[in-house]
Amino acid sequence: MSGKFAGKVVLVTGASKGIGKAIAKAFHDEGASIAINYSSSEKQAKELKGSLERAEIFRADVSNREEVKTMVAEVERKLGKVDILVNNAGIWYLFGIEDYDESKFNRMWEINVKGVINTTLEVLPHMKEKKGGAIINIASNASLGTSAFGNTFYSLTKAAVVMLTRRMAFEFGRYNIRVNAIAPGWIETDMTIGGKTKEEIDNLEKWFKERTMLSMVGKPEYIANVALFLAEAEYMTGQTVVVDGGRIDYLTHGI
Repeated sequence: MSGKFAGKVVLVTGASKGIGKAIAKAFHDEGASIAINYSSSEKQAKELKGSLERAEIFRADVSNREEVKTMVAEVERKLGKVDILVNNAGIWYLFGIEDYDESKFNRMWEINVKGVINTTLEVLPHMKEKKGGAIINIASNASLGTSAFGNTFYSLTKAAVVMLTRRMAFEFGRYNIRVNAIAPGWIETDMTIGGKTKEEIDNLEKWFKERTMLSMVGKPEYIANVALFLAEAEYMTGQTVVVDGGRIDYLTHGI
């Protein structure tokens, strides 16, 4: 076993598909043992485990603190203590302010925000004890105010992730625990194109290409590469790295 992360244990929440899957693969390719968390996509999680030499799957709804506690204990029993945590699990409902759906907003908050808190708190004791660790939170460029329609309440949850990242970095820095975030732009995943026709996907790609400096749409691997960087960026904490192809459609220049 060789690679930059040989001997390390990496827990990736929501790792059965999309960005999480790409991140899990990238860390595995660099020698890490991977804890694949999933909530409902058991088939995809098993398929991913089957393609990785050093991986185990763990079911938990990250919004449920007790399930997360049980999961982390199982990860420690099967793979060892968590050295790197990637808080990737998230959900995305699209609706405008006038179409406010309280139940959908609450569910996004539970997973996108409380999930970060729950999982971080469960891996924190070991990281404090060993005086080191890396936590990477997956936010979104929506948190910074991009103009895609229907993102209002999703963006609120991801803005909270950005602030949590800063506060966690501040509070955990004394233990040499680094906390950073990635704010992806539009990434082609099951969450963004699942269930859509080819014409709908083509229209989406055209819309987003027209709004990036690079005239590109994102791939999960692009985010995985940044996660690898953040996991070993020794003098970097409290930062949110925007990976969106150079989006040009921010709502305002104000702060």
